[in-house]
Amino acid sequence: MNYSELAPSYIRAIAPYQPGKPISELERELGLTDIVKLASNENPLGASPKALAAAHAALEEISLYPDGNGFALKTALVARYGVAHNQIVLGNGSNDLLELAAHAFLTVGDKAVYSDHAFAVYPLATQAIGATGISVKAINFGHDLDAIRLVAVAEQVKLIFIANPNNPTGTFLSGDALLVFLRALPASIVVVLDEAYNEYLPEACRYDSVSWLSEFPNLLISRTFSKAYGLASLRVGYALGSAQVIDMLNRVRHPFNVNSPAQAAAIAALDDSDFVRRTFELNLRGMEQITQGLCAMGLDYIPSFGNFISFHVVNAARIYRRLLELGVIVRPIGNYAMPDYLRVSIGLEEQNFKFLSALKQVLGEKA
Repeated sequence: MNYSELAPSYIRAIAPYQPGKPISELERELGLTDIVKLASNENPLGASPKALAAAHAALEEISLYPDGNGFALKTALVARYGVAHNQIVLGNGSNDLLELAAHAFLTVGDKAVYSDHAFAVYPLATQAIGATGISVKAINFGHDLDAIRLVAVAEQVKLIFIANPNNPTGTFLSGDALLVFLRALPASIVVVLDEAYNEYLPEACRYDSVSWLSEFPNLLISRTFSKAYGLASLRVGYALGSAQVIDMLNRVRHPFNVNSPAQAAAIAALDDSDFVRRTFELNLRGMEQITQGLCAMGLDYIPSFGNFISFHVVNAARIYRRLLELGVIVRPIGNYAMPDYLRVSIGLEEQNFKFLSALKQVLGEKA
């Protein structure tokens, strides 16, 4: 019997999400050591020592279920953002929150909108519900907010996903542009503003989206501790919104979806502003190092506001494979309709140097 036939057609049609290749996998495949992984936008500084200590202490109660409501972490977020407890939902990473939004507000036959080249989880979360995803043509690899609004209204969509900065292109929408967009939308459309890379924005680009919640009860802001806070392995994120929207997400949220060490580490990480500052400054220096290196090799790239950069190369698949053979893991993004681009995360200075040296070597080889 073909058991796949028991699943709905929209589930069978899903192409599973492809994560960045782990170091251990490349070690097994090629027997390499001293591998540099710059594929998954992880924090090269690791995690805050305060967060590590808090997670370790939480292991003392590993036999107990975590606080399913995440009271202590929510209290820390209340203090940070001035929202109420019932305006916060916690997630097993921000991916979980994106899927919760889809589960809460979409069903078979509904429609959601997102941009071309936007985060792959948006279409996956939409399709898993049996809803229809509409991808809107990008402008210079970024969101075309006017086109998204027109399509959303014309197609009577229920949900819009917007990433700012966007992954994998690194493009950015100003706060003013987002405000104009939100004010022009019908209040019946829920907008998920995915700000996973918010902490990497330079001061001149920052805006206070949390303050918009009082004006837009249809706005849901998702953020994560996986990137700038360095807690990718623990999987903890949070979303802020109106009490009604958050209540719907909590109704479909799995019990105990954020474990105790993750909650403890997130509380400590949120309090370690010095670590976040050092992460931001390291990223600025690394971004300059890599972009200068790409320019020196005559390669075009998309200016990025995240902790990664996507660059154009001829025969990206071959170059990706050769970089693997040289012990450098980057990310191919052909599944984002960008077959001639690779994405590289910003690492430590010596990691960036190894990447640039390997890339220069590969480009100098005959195909």
